[in-house]
Amino acid sequence: MKKAMILLAGYPATGKTFLCSRILKRHSEFIVVSQDEMKEKLWDRFGFENIEEKTRLEDQSWELYYETLEELMSGEHSVISDYPFSEKQKGRLESLSLTYGYQVLTIRLTGDIDVLYERSKSRDLEPSRHLAHLVTRYHEGDVLEDRTKADALVTYEIFKDRCLNKGYDRFQLGSLIELDVTDYEKVDYEAVLDRVDEIIDRD
Repeated sequence: MKKAMILLAGYPATGKTFLCSRILKRHSEFIVVSQDEMKEKLWDRFGFENIEEKTRLEDQSWELYYETLEELMSGEHSVISDYPFSEKQKGRLESLSLTYGYQVLTIRLTGDIDVLYERSKSRDLEPSRHLAHLVTRYHEGDVLEDRTKADALVTYEIFKDRCLNKGYDRFQLGSLIELDVTDYEKVDYEAVLDRVDEIIDRD
């Protein structure tokens, strides 16, 4: 198999992490690089008092993300990463793939925005969701029993604007598989995995 980078892209709340776990069951050689995890660790380590400090830590997480990717790719490890990628990240990712001779596959997940917003809202309210995503002030150990009181919850208007105007549904690097995940029950994940196999195993 060639050195490969799989990018799980598209709208938020489309099950990228779930699909990642399914791919890893077939391709355990892939290493997960998660910008979200890096961001959450920085939030825990340093905390933030306002949205400006929160944003600075997020910017730091992106530099760490690209550094980690470069380190792994220079060592010829296959990598998989999930995020609502856009043109903002495309240049750096494309540069890395060309520098290190990587085959790239984008799996772009989309769906009905109203349905996805309800999923996103439910996810944000779950205790397993890192609290720092939902607030403008955070330090490790903070607890908010009623998450509906969080001051940085994503409204429907913000969610819709991001989906329609940030280019999540147009991002592509390398080969493309596109999935509509409005109804998870209708997604043939085995067929998707077979298609992934075909693309990353071909010469």
